[in-house]
Amino acid sequence: MAKIKPFRCIRPNAGVVSRVAALPYDVYNREEAKVEVAKEPLSFLRIDRAETQFDDSVDTYDAKVYAKARETLEEMISDGTFIADEESCYYLYELTMNGRSQTGIVACASIDDYMNNVIKKHENTREDKEIDRINHVDICNAQTGPIFLAYRAVTQLNEVVDKVKKEALLYGFTSPDGITHNVWKVSESEDNAVIEKAFDDMNQIYIADGHHRCASAVKVGLKRRNENPNYSGDEEFNYFLSVLFPDEQLMIMDYNRAVKDLNGYSKEDFIYEVEKNFNVTLVGDKAYEPEHKSDFGMYLDKQWYKLEAKDDLKAITDPVDGLDVSVLQDYLLKPILGIEDPRMDKRIEFIGGIRGLEELERRVNSDMEVAFAMYPTSIEELFAVADADRLMPPKSTWFEPKLRSGIFIHSLG
Repeated sequence: MAKIKPFRCIRPNAGVVSRVAALPYDVYNREEAKVEVAKEPLSFLRIDRAETQFDDSVDTYDAKVYAKARETLEEMISDGTFIADEESCYYLYELTMNGRSQTGIVACASIDDYMNNVIKKHENTREDKEIDRINHVDICNAQTGPIFLAYRAVTQLNEVVDKVKKEALLYGFTSPDGITHNVWKVSESEDNAVIEKAFDDMNQIYIADGHHRCASAVKVGLKRRNENPNYSGDEEFNYFLSVLFPDEQLMIMDYNRAVKDLNGYSKEDFIYEVEKNFNVTLVGDKAYEPEHKSDFGMYLDKQWYKLEAKDDLKAITDPVDGLDVSVLQDYLLKPILGIEDPRMDKRIEFIGGIRGLEELERRVNSDMEVAFAMYPTSIEELFAVADADRLMPPKSTWFEPKLRSGIFIHSLG
């Protein structure tokens, strides 16, 4: 059973929500974040990436950066940029991209469910990336970026969501990237009760995106428990901010690969090696986007090729080894191109599908040697890996659209 509870939200006033809402902190490097804040002084990046308020001599992870984040948040609450709801409730958050919508339930999830594996993971986290968000959440005393969770769709939740979406919008705006964001408050107590009961009946929910933010939020909660040995379990630090989406609405995009060299092979010898495990078809200069699982696009020397995994590779049933990203890694990138550890090897780069296949062409025509277009990992494959208590290879999934930070804030008390 999953404990998913309503909360008292701190949120922007309606007049400025479109200016405050920002893409997640880790989408930008420091220079890019500074540009965004210069363009929009109310951008939530002022809080999420408070180093933007200092010159470059101040380290991104300096203690004064986190103190500035808290100070800025408190100032924006004091001046009315943010308001605090009086009652605890759920919210609905709908994102529409290219005419396709997905609607999630904004709520708080339990750190105990994370530790007990009711909330399932499919990625490893890195301690150095966790430390930054641990400091940010702990010093701000708030969670400012929601975790993207997924669940298997259930009729009761679909019905409540459809009902509430007929009511008046709390917010509605379109961000500069063309994504439409709509928010509703779930005000009726009976609707809140249905939501809570429906999640209580679930045995598992899944982290779709935000593993580092989630792990950091949990570690802050455990730190607060150590500091408050008489905690009851009801304190806000026992929960973390989430948006939960039904699986049937989610879209995972391709997460493509580019490699700097052919590991000493000539083009002809490289293709000869690839043909041992893949059927290789020359497509020409028109980009090839894989249409099926086990198919890959390859861009090399200004030409596109279709790679089709041979039957013995298609027959792999293991939930991890059978992923397309695993097949490419295990039967091409590692044995032929020498990419032993894609997490660490500087010869490989990962390119989100949102950038399109033209980005693969651009990179190969400039600073890379070969690129691979992937068929997207499915949400069912993600669930299967997590249910098996296994981990996906790095950069297996690219979710779009991205949840905005700054629309919902969860205070830790």
